Amino acid sequence: MRCPKCGGQDDKVIDSRSSKEGATIRRRRECLACENRFTTYEQIEHDPLMVVKRDGRREVFSKEKLTSSLQRACQKRSVSEDDIASAVERIQDGLVEGFDRETTSRTIGERVMRELRNLDPVAYVRFASIYRNFEEATDFVSEVERLGSLPIADKRQLELIAEAEAAAKGKRPS
Repeated sequence: MRCPKCGGQDDKVIDSRSSKEGATIRRRRECLACENRFTTYEQIEHDPLMVVKRDGRREVFSKEKLTSSLQRACQKRSVSEDDIASAVERIQDGLVEGFDRETTSRTIGERVMRELRNLDPVAYVRFASIYRNFEEATDFVSEVERLGSLPIADKRQLELIAEAEAAAKGKRPS
């Protein structure tokens, strides 16, 4: 590992810890040349997950794009960045566990809507209006009525749904 201060390639590991529930290893290192201490992270490299769009195009899944979508939906709402980041992690983890190489934009959109429904009803309707391509005010009214009739899912319900989806795909959830 190259030292960020002097560029030296000789270092020693001072400390190693598991982070993100074992998905990443955090290592504190010390450069043998200049004694600068720095942190590195090691994680498994996965094949990129491909997203099949509505028009049939394929593109690489983008965590940044997902985060941006949730942030836009939650703009000027009382949803913290930590809540958004946690939702993004749950969505991404579910996709990685449930699909080997590709998924559809519809699957991602449904998972985003499920997360937003539990975070903030207004953010949910905002996202749904774009995702479902609302064209008239009656579309908004119908979605709000539908939202009102659905029970708010708790965390365990979301876990059970993810487990069922993984089982349907022939995967064992972690």
